[in-house]
Amino acid sequence: MAKMSSVLIGFLLTLVVYLFFGRYEFWGLLIVGFIVGYIAHEGIFGGMWNAALAGAFGTIVASILFILLVTVGGTALMGPLGGLTGFTISGVSSLFVIIYNIIKYMITMGITGALGGALTKQKS
Repeated sequence: MAKMSSVLIGFLLTLVVYLFFGRYEFWGLLIVGFIVGYIAHEGIFGGMWNAALAGAFGTIVASILFILLVTVGGTALMGPLGGLTGFTISGVSSLFVIIYNIIKYMITMGITGALGGALTKQKS
């Protein structure tokens, strides 16, 4: 079961890593996944699940922000028709990139989330 508090914190940290530390994205995701797994206090599988869920949410929202940025940028430079065209082209062509990023974020954060969850003891 997902702990929404740890997933929300991981989601926000994932967005921070994605938007501001793009050059160190992999290392940032490792650290964020570990933090989420540790905050979850649900053991190995709970930490892995919470971190993977936070990574997926972060990727989806960051991708939506990117598409909106392309749309608004296209609208400001080329008029409304350019914005709609830019939105359609960026949405269709980047679908595979978005799926790749979701899988990458989930795996990277899930592995370190499991390590963070392994450090905490699950209370029965």
